[in-house]
Amino acid sequence: MPKKSQVKVLSIYELMQMFPGEQSAIDYLAGILWPDGTVCPYCHGKQITTLQRKNYHRCRDCDKVFTIRVGTVFERSHIPLHKWLVAMYLMVTARKGISSMQLSKELGITQRSAWFLEQRIRIACGPQTDKILSGIVEADETYIGGLEKNKHKDKKLNQSRGTVGKTPVFGMRERGGHVVAKVVKGTDALTLQNAVKSVVTPGSTVCTDEHGGYLGLHGLFVHKTVNHKKKKWVDGMAHTNGIESVWSIIKRMYHGTYHWWSPWHSNLYLNECAFRLNEGNVKYSTADRLKALVHGTAGKRLTYKALTSGSYRLIGGKP
Repeated sequence: MPKKSQVKVLSIYELMQMFPGEQSAIDYLAGILWPDGTVCPYCHGKQITTLQRKNYHRCRDCDKVFTIRVGTVFERSHIPLHKWLVAMYLMVTARKGISSMQLSKELGITQRSAWFLEQRIRIACGPQTDKILSGIVEADETYIGGLEKNKHKDKKLNQSRGTVGKTPVFGMRERGGHVVAKVVKGTDALTLQNAVKSVVTPGSTVCTDEHGGYLGLHGLFVHKTVNHKKKKWVDGMAHTNGIESVWSIIKRMYHGTYHWWSPWHSNLYLNECAFRLNEGNVKYSTADRLKALVHGTAGKRLTYKALTSGSYRLIGGKP
């Protein structure tokens, strides 16, 4: 991993010089998505004919016509590709995200278009839950959402507990490695332990707090705990400070930037944050972070109808 002094920071001014128009963006995307030459997104054939109409291609195997947008999150979008790249740059470099209202002003598009664009970029960010963690892994659970007392009386639930009306989220952070975060149905032992087993390599050391839902991890893992109720935050190598710093960032995103997001789409926002901490880490050059996000755009078509109806299943969708 490069040292901080070696990391190249790409300014927004430099980005605009790199992509002054649509064609420069098409050439950039083609170099990443088709590194070995043009490939058909329908049948993956390589017998391609370039048509007279610029940037259009025909596959001689399946006889279908396509562009660089087909089979990606860019498909059927009327927003120019160089604007897409600016949006991706802003999302990957903004530590706590950028709201659709602010993005609409930056790109000169409507807020509705900016919101849909951002959600498709979040599809490209993940899922991060397919990562395999090992070594020392910190695990913790939290709740995301507004306080019941601050809600309008028509939306308040007839309960007063602090977690009521909030979305339960479970996360793991490998020390010196990746972050995984996802929405869970609850914080019971079966849910939490299955989540750990699905991502963490057996034999790894798992550090948690004293929550009873983690009791029983000793069979497959070396389980270390730290008792927060007794005001103990570090016990030798056992602590959960790393994953709790992730919760801090996510909650600043929620309250400070977005103010609210639908529980339907929580996994998308979690994947956005996890991507910035993983492939989009500030320890990497901005160009590499942007390139990693472009790689994630392939094979992830998302329609507005599927997004708003909660019927998509690529990352999460409607619980």
